[in-house]
Amino acid sequence: VQLQAFGGGLVQAGGSLRLSCAASGRTINNYRMGWFRQAPGKEREFVAAISRSGGSTNYADSVKGRFTVSRDNAKNTMFLQMNSLKPEDTAVYYCAADLRGWGAFLRMENYYDYWGQGTLVTVSS
Repeated sequence: VQLQAFGGGLVQAGGSLRLSCAASGRTINNYRMGWFRQAPGKEREFVAAISRSGGSTNYADSVKGRFTVSRDNAKNTMFLQMNSLKPEDTAVYYCAADLRGWGAFLRMENYYDYWGQGTLVTVSS
């Protein structure tokens, strides 16, 4: 499966953005999916994950209550709604997919086999 993330941009602190991750090549129904981000000078970190059906989600503590991950399997797309953005949310955001089960190290990037190219989110103070 090929993934493409888009929707990033420049936003003021307190604002909102919605990222999308469009999949092609295969349907995403069988893939758990996740969002990761990498800030300048830092390692890539987990943001959110969603199960194959969308019935289960998981969030990093830093974004819980502000970000919402969702998916539309019929449209082969995953989303990340980001509200109340902070300057520390500035990063390149990547979407990822994997065939492993929901509980299998879902916060660890090494357990996602498919990655999109990333989209830059910049939050100004």
